[in-house]
Amino acid sequence: MLKDPNDCTLCTLDHLRKATRAVAQINDAALAPAQLKSTQFSLLVTLDKCGDIPLSQLAKVLVMQRTTLTRNIKPMLAKGLVITKTEQDKRLRIISITEQGKQALQMAQPMWREAQLSIVEKLATQRWSHLIDDLRFLTAEAQKM
Repeated sequence: MLKDPNDCTLCTLDHLRKATRAVAQINDAALAPAQLKSTQFSLLVTLDKCGDIPLSQLAKVLVMQRTTLTRNIKPMLAKGLVITKTEQDKRLRIISITEQGKQALQMAQPMWREAQLSIVEKLATQRWSHLIDDLRFLTAEAQKM
């Protein structure tokens, strides 16, 4: 049945936030033994994939405000999971995953995988795959607006 896009109770943002909070709770609980939050895990995965990356570029990759990213990185710096370097231009900060961060990521991956697979199982693989495609499409389109 088609839904009415003018119905305020069907706000896309509201439903995405609720889903995000619910999934984050599942992942946070799974990652607790590794002493990582889901946001930190995602950041470590991205840094491991991207390598050394300027803070502003990392913010774009993660679709985050730079100030929010800076706040999220602070506890990771304190734990020694990431480091920052400045280039000749002191305004350019490069973020890198440390060896300790790579070890934390490696330890957390099986915990994350278990949470991920439980979510995929609830949705069924095809529905989950379509959801990922739809979310990627929505992110790309929203960034064009």
